[in-house]
Amino acid sequence: MNIAKIMIPKVLTAFVHEESSIRRGMELIRRQGYTAIPVLDAGGTYVGTVTEGDFLRLLVSVGSTDPKDYELRQIKDIVRRDFCPPLGIDADESEVISAIMSQNFVPIVDVRGILCGILTRRAVIKYLAGKAGIETEPEEKTAVI
Repeated sequence: MNIAKIMIPKVLTAFVHEESSIRRGMELIRRQGYTAIPVLDAGGTYVGTVTEGDFLRLLVSVGSTDPKDYELRQIKDIVRRDFCPPLGIDADESEVISAIMSQNFVPIVDVRGILCGILTRRAVIKYLAGKAGIETEPEEKTAVI
């Protein structure tokens, strides 16, 4: 499986830096309509994923919906480092299938841990369908930053 060919590259992927404010993360996830987004450190290394549930748990614990209350808090305070583990760009097909069965997307990293892009469940299904001779509609790759 050529992951680089079917993944959504980093430049077209929504992500947030761990030093970003919680407010920025909430606005990004709301604007994009995603349920989870990758979190990177200052060097571009994948550190984990933040989900709608993470933001909701924080809202409940803080007890406020005022966006100003979330400007000084950082994403690194809520990121789940063990959720949505990444795969290397050279992962084999069985590793990809195993990962995508339990995740909506799989972060793809290089040997240094730098995010290269994401592999969506849809892209993997489309790849496997093509391999099985089943025709599918072309997938749009649009910028979501």
